[in-house]
Amino acid sequence: MKEFRRLVVAGVVIASITLSLFLLRSQSTSTPDYQVMAQVAGAPEIIITIPSGATGSAIARILFDQGVTKSVSAYFKVAVADPRSQKVAPGSHRLTQKIAAKQALDQLLDPTRIPNLLKVFEGQWISEIATSLQDIGFSKSEINKAFSNAVLPKGFTTIEGLLFPAQYSFASDVTASQIAQSMVDRFRQDASGRDLISAQSEFSAQELLTIASIVQAEGKVQDFKQVSRVIYNRIALGMPLQMDSTVHFIKKVRGSIFLSTQSTLINSPYNTYKNRGLPPGPIGNPGALAISAAMNPTPGDWLYFITVAPSDTRFTSSFDQFNIWKALYIKNRKAGAFK
Repeated sequence: MKEFRRLVVAGVVIASITLSLFLLRSQSTSTPDYQVMAQVAGAPEIIITIPSGATGSAIARILFDQGVTKSVSAYFKVAVADPRSQKVAPGSHRLTQKIAAKQALDQLLDPTRIPNLLKVFEGQWISEIATSLQDIGFSKSEINKAFSNAVLPKGFTTIEGLLFPAQYSFASDVTASQIAQSMVDRFRQDASGRDLISAQSEFSAQELLTIASIVQAEGKVQDFKQVSRVIYNRIALGMPLQMDSTVHFIKKVRGSIFLSTQSTLINSPYNTYKNRGLPPGPIGNPGALAISAAMNPTPGDWLYFITVAPSDTRFTSSFDQFNIWKALYIKNRKAGAFK
């Protein structure tokens, strides 16, 4: 028994010594990192570029090589522990040098530190994107030339719809043509764009993108696949699509729920009240979810849908039911439900 006790005591002592050595070693090999800088104003700064698809370890190496962080492992350790690191956008970022890794991540996520920032939102028209490019400093002629000269994927005849919604940042010496091409290339690179280009469908790739643009403009995310099915069903029956969004695209108006009878008579190939089938091209630049819905509509026999109140969109195959809901929509609109 005494021998057993001596063995236990010896084991505890050895374990204690081992733990102490481990802690000492851990302290001596801790991740080198700068102290959090209380005031960054006036400190040296540098513009770094994060390549598209860069991993956390790759970004960590860039930050260290550019003198932002004290070690590669400092940023990598922070990135692994903080899910926000996955939202770091590719492109240029203005960072303070010799700062703590956590501060580096905060600055990478700060939109005010992204020079020449361009945000393309789901459903934006090319005319709206052109305005954003003018705000950056490009002239109308530069922008028009850039859009005209962009190399499009095979089978597409218009750049509308191909400017993939995302956040972009560019170097100060970038040209309008390079920006336009990078947005088209982003469409090609995104999984949704690749799937659409290679899709086996009754519709061409450009027609699918046109459907996606209408879906994006007509419904909320939860309704996308049903709106897509309505489009498929109407085309199959030879019915006009009668989508308000196509007329809004012609008139370049947003936020107007009510569409006058006069507006439905506008003479344009994009007017789906006057013309059967799809318009000749997209009516905006759809996002990945709308593109997916265009290729994968929910099964159903719906031919009509109407938003009777905010966040209350209803689908039916019955024209009589549609008219009942339309009366409810008119009542709600007059009561100010859509303001």
